[in-house]
Amino acid sequence: MQHHLFFRKKIILLFAIVLTACNNRQNDTITNDTETLRPASHEKIIPQKPTIPLPKVFSNERFKEVTVVKAEENKYVIKGKGQIFEASFSWVVDDGHEELQKGFQMTDAGAPEWGNFLFTVEVNKKRPNSTLTLILFESSAKDGSRQYELPIILY
Repeated sequence: MQHHLFFRKKIILLFAIVLTACNNRQNDTITNDTETLRPASHEKIIPQKPTIPLPKVFSNERFKEVTVVKAEENKYVIKGKGQIFEASFSWVVDDGHEELQKGFQMTDAGAPEWGNFLFTVEVNKKRPNSTLTLILFESSAKDGSRQYELPIILY
């Protein structure tokens, strides 16, 4: 009987040692929200490359895939496609109070095809707190009014 009791104490002691050893081991993974993530000793930490945000894409019935990239302080590159009558469209940049710049461009194909365009606008603000808006549009063949306006805020 004593032999059986002695054997039982050894098993309990062995179990306690194993349990203690397991609890002292560093955890390499997250088990709950309060622990800190630690890489395993064999893992390398690789720095992430900064991502460059893609430009926003604008579209409406006559313009699609239009992007604006700020090339310099007051210079913007506009690229896209237009389904424009006779391949000619107009644009204007205003600051909410007045037109600062205006012009027209051509696509490389007229409607019903979608023609490509690429042009640069250089414009300076007259008021430092104003917001510049580029508006692409097709002029009406009847009266010259603006049709299919596509407003784009310039940052």
